[in-house]
Amino acid sequence: MKVLLAAAAAFCLAAPLGAQERTPSHPDAKVYFVNLKDGDTVTSPVSVVFGLSGMGVAPAGTEKEHTGHHHLLIDRPAIGQGEDGADELLYGLPADEHHVHFGGGQTEAVIDLAPGRHTLQLVLGDASHVPHDSPVVSEVITINVE
Repeated sequence: MKVLLAAAAAFCLAAPLGAQERTPSHPDAKVYFVNLKDGDTVTSPVSVVFGLSGMGVAPAGTEKEHTGHHHLLIDRPAIGQGEDGADELLYGLPADEHHVHFGGGQTEAVIDLAPGRHTLQLVLGDASHVPHDSPVVSEVITINVE
């Protein structure tokens, strides 16, 4: 999979090495897909617009209350589930083909996905790519790429 938004790669930072104190989220915070819904059929490249309410967007490394930056999880279990799920909540999100970081504060992306079914989930991360306490995550949606 190839992310066509070059800035995403430029701002992608490595996940922290050790557990750290988690940053509190705002109790009303929500992250969601603006232009996609579960079951949509799309063509590649896929435009993905990230929505956020109750908190603000800030680049990775910015420590400001009630802010964070987006991560797009592709074709993997929901955050907190699966083999590495608990580690992701404590140590941060890795950077790989299943975890795309938008550390520059981006609120949309164009991604290249192969034809077939794909799952997507948005996760807001703090300055160090660690999900907030309580995690601000979207529902997992499934899209079909023609």
